[in-house]
Amino acid sequence: MAYQSVNPNDGKLLKSFEHMSAAQLERALAQAQTCFETWRHKSYAERAVIVNKAAALLHAHIDDFARLETVEMGKRIDEARGEVRFSGDILAYYAKHAESFLAPVKLHPKTGKAHVESSPTGVLFCVEPWNFPYYQLARVAGAQLMAGNVLVVKHAGCVPQCAIAFEGLLRDAGAPAGTYTNLLISYEQSDGVIDDPRIKGVALTGSVAAGRSVAARAGQNLKKSTMELGGSDAFIVLDDADLDKTIPWAVWGRMYNGGQTCCAAKRFIVLDSIADRFLARFKTALEALKPGDPMDEKTTQGPLSTEAALVQLLAQVDAAVKGGAKLLMGGKRIARPGSFMQPTILTDIQPGNPAFRDEFFGPVVSFYRVKSEDEAIALANDSDFGLGGSVWTQDEARGQRLAGRIDTGMMFVNNIDWADAELPFGGIKNSGYGRELGHMGIQEFVNKKLVRSGHIAAPV
Repeated sequence: MAYQSVNPNDGKLLKSFEHMSAAQLERALAQAQTCFETWRHKSYAERAVIVNKAAALLHAHIDDFARLETVEMGKRIDEARGEVRFSGDILAYYAKHAESFLAPVKLHPKTGKAHVESSPTGVLFCVEPWNFPYYQLARVAGAQLMAGNVLVVKHAGCVPQCAIAFEGLLRDAGAPAGTYTNLLISYEQSDGVIDDPRIKGVALTGSVAAGRSVAARAGQNLKKSTMELGGSDAFIVLDDADLDKTIPWAVWGRMYNGGQTCCAAKRFIVLDSIADRFLARFKTALEALKPGDPMDEKTTQGPLSTEAALVQLLAQVDAAVKGGAKLLMGGKRIARPGSFMQPTILTDIQPGNPAFRDEFFGPVVSFYRVKSEDEAIALANDSDFGLGGSVWTQDEARGQRLAGRIDTGMMFVNNIDWADAELPFGGIKNSGYGRELGHMGIQEFVNKKLVRSGHIAAPV
């Protein structure tokens, strides 16, 4: 049974779901294709009525959506509410701005007239992860539905109820059948969907391994794809950083969503002159976190999403220690029901250690001391990933100069606030390619057609 809803706070099975049959999948794809032929011709204003209604429904039922997310993947209830609210904001953002983002662009050839116009490409296949069960869906749905595309979506196997709830949201908002379809399908069926000629593009957010597989399949079919994969973001603390402001962000950056965030702070690179003070305060702050039921607002550390995620993370920490890293704190599961792990700090990680390259998707800190800015930059860039990162300094111009030398898709100076619908999200290297959100996100799956007119004499 691939789709299982299990409460990670106590390990109890909530619901199970069967895979779609081949006939059900075919009906879903046929319905999406039929819907596209109508949806593509609707005006932006007509599409916006539905997308705005979906945004309003999310905002009106924040607690209902949030509670479902908390029991299904363990996100603390306050964080879940914030995700639901932000998801509604994203939908409303694209309902408001899509038409201007995709307006024809006038060009200036030497003779005649020319412009580039945007048009939808068709049915898109989206493969989405469990760590943000609504936000990941909203950021493809808002942009691509407003662009005139329609979506078929394979969500993660551990959040089927959230997946079904989001599909219901669009239906309740008045979206025609086939506009947005949740597919409870296997990996083998997913390959068939990518191969299907009705699918015109593929968007995935997930692991590097999943990205390699899905991108290769899309490439074989000559279909456009976007990949938002893992990250191992550097959190660079310069010698003049204000620790009163930096430490709270360090805790949030590593522990938000249980540390299960692609663009979380994962590698803490600290100049030697401030390293002891930073580490002592960071350790104290992590020790103060209170594990507990994520439905309880007093809880400051929730469980990992699944037992399998916990087991994998524990194995990664053990491998790091065997490889020579020092365990400053944590490293074990918490003795209570559910999939809880102690906040963990690893130090003395050498380049040959698997921890030097791997992504830790949970409450594990990799801590590095460096002697100079140049050493910090070199270490930050010595990564297979290139999603985001941050710089902490009281000299903002200094921080921006340093940020400009880091090879990532996103950099933040004295914050890690990526939660703005206007800001493009995505990375480079093994973190993938393409962008979601902002003006750039809506451009990924539209045809940019050149139209040139004018009486121009044929070449002799």
